[in-house]
Amino acid sequence: MARKRKGSVSEETFDEFLAEQGILGAVEDHAVKELIAEQLAAAMEQQGLTKVEMAARMRTSRRQLDRLFDPSIPSVTLDTLRRAANAVGRSLRIELV
Repeated sequence: MARKRKGSVSEETFDEFLAEQGILGAVEDHAVKELIAEQLAAAMEQQGLTKVEMAARMRTSRRQLDRLFDPSIPSVTLDTLRRAANAVGRSLRIELV
């Protein structure tokens, strides 16, 4: 008769696991961008702004705005983030933790 093995619980944190895999930085970048995109989308919805109107306020194209909302595209400048925040009446705050 086969005996069941109990699984062991690792003491390793998820961040440590991601670091070992060499992807911690990329995962954090993706999460931060997704969080900012969600906050911008919520502010736009609250104000009843369409993407076309938001792009006009930012003085950019709708296509560029779509890049801002796509978390798989990591290259977003601070200037773009600042203009997006200003377009919805918010300010951009960046801090080191």
